[in-house]
Amino acid sequence: MDKVMNLASQRAVVIFSLSSCYMTYTVKSLFHELGVNAVVYELDQEPRGAEMEKALIKLLGRRPPVPAVFIGGRLIGLTDRVMSLHLGGNLVPLLREAGALWL
Repeated sequence: MDKVMNLASQRAVVIFSLSSCYMTYTVKSLFHELGVNAVVYELDQEPRGAEMEKALIKLLGRRPPVPAVFIGGRLIGLTDRVMSLHLGGNLVPLLREAGALWL
């Protein structure tokens, strides 16, 4: 859990994913279109990925726990939560507050 939280707090936007996850592609594309440079950790390619995946399952209460999105060091949630924030007009202000967007 400490490893996940430490990595999540190092950048404005952090995404934990599995390299085969199509939902992560959607989230990464959204952030890219908004001009956000998110850091992505592919759990199936990380040395301690299995351990991090277990921590994310505990945090999120579901399997698979990806894409797990952190903004400003805070767990935002999965794709549905990110898209809900975006459609509600709340994602961009959150990204600005975290320093992920300048405009």
